[in-house]
Amino acid sequence: MKHVLVCLVFLITFPIAAQDTYLQCGRIFDTQTGKMISEKTLVVSGNKIKSVENGYVNGTDGDQVIDLKDKVVLPGFIDMHVHIESEFNPQTYIKRFTNNDIDVALQSTVYAKRTLMAGFTTVRDLGGSGVNIALRKAINRGTVIGPRIYTAGKALATTGGHADPTNGMKSDLMGDPGPKDGVVNSVDDAKKAVRQRYKNGADVIKITATGGVLSVAKSGHNPQFTLEEIKAITSTAKNYGFTVAAHAHGDEGMRLAVLGGVNTIEHGSFMSEETMELMKQHKCYLIPTISAGKQVAEKAKQPGFFPEVVARKALEIGPIHQETMAKAYKKGVPMGFGTDAGVFPHGKNAIEFGYLLEAGIPIKESLKAATITNAELLDMGDSLGQLKMGFLADIVAVNEDPTKNVKTLETVVFVMKDGVVYKQ
Repeated sequence: MKHVLVCLVFLITFPIAAQDTYLQCGRIFDTQTGKMISEKTLVVSGNKIKSVENGYVNGTDGDQVIDLKDKVVLPGFIDMHVHIESEFNPQTYIKRFTNNDIDVALQSTVYAKRTLMAGFTTVRDLGGSGVNIALRKAINRGTVIGPRIYTAGKALATTGGHADPTNGMKSDLMGDPGPKDGVVNSVDDAKKAVRQRYKNGADVIKITATGGVLSVAKSGHNPQFTLEEIKAITSTAKNYGFTVAAHAHGDEGMRLAVLGGVNTIEHGSFMSEETMELMKQHKCYLIPTISAGKQVAEKAKQPGFFPEVVARKALEIGPIHQETMAKAYKKGVPMGFGTDAGVFPHGKNAIEFGYLLEAGIPIKESLKAATITNAELLDMGDSLGQLKMGFLADIVAVNEDPTKNVKTLETVVFVMKDGVVYKQ
């Protein structure tokens, strides 16, 4: 009996060492410096990078070795603007009446997996039905495969504004949605809506500061919150540990959002030079989403793809969007990286890199935006966006040098998230 107890104590005191993974990397793209580093080994232990070693290291007999000697290795990409619950098509407006939450939830798992396999290991979901919160929990539990999600839950709108959930419905279905449903019409409503998002389990607040393209409402420009309402949202959000993202196409609503204290402007299609200067002063970041502007303008040319009121807005905004992003970059407006995936197919997020390059933004800078900058915007700058010791093991690989062929980013061949290999 004494020998048995000694053996048990030995087992309890000295557990078997966990297996480490050694990624032998031919080239690593350093997102901080924009330089390529040759022949390194990333040692991954659990969900973190344990060390970065010179040369190709094999580890011990119990360790896993992955050969990426002919690949270019980067941190997992971060997309600051997706809608993971949906993917737009001509039936989208009808499906609001035919789909149940469970239908949305099941389909969202497909979009989540597709996003991760494209190399986007972290996303910020800026508005859906609330299924996105449940999806985030399921991914965190490991029951669903997908990226790390930071979600706004239901976006905040004004009555009739972009993100009013009853826009376009017949009168007896419109009702009068309020703060619980994400509709704000006063300072008190604004505070309550933020608190409701906190109660629901959101990570970030998203407001629709102007009209939008895909909502069934006539204007894509007009400001839709008062400055007082925006300030009530941002001050309440700060109390609850939220940052605030503001959808905005029209310049006046954008200006009010920046003055009201939002952290990011999403889209920014008709931003004036004055507002660009204001964003610089307030250190408010622009999330470009050129991909969405390109997609909606193209689809609007197909008869019947959009309702007439939507097609008109898409044809107006699409052509100007990329040009505005180019001006903002030249002006020195701080930029993150986001796509608005869901407006176009999930998993195609990396096309944004090419559009940014067309706008005059060097690939080194857009890669930094999609990693380091976005990680800082998520308050995860010490854990995400770089391949360094102690950082989370979110690692992707492509076949070629993206600074020489941006298209290679659209074909990610290796994906690790939180130390788990999902694609090899």
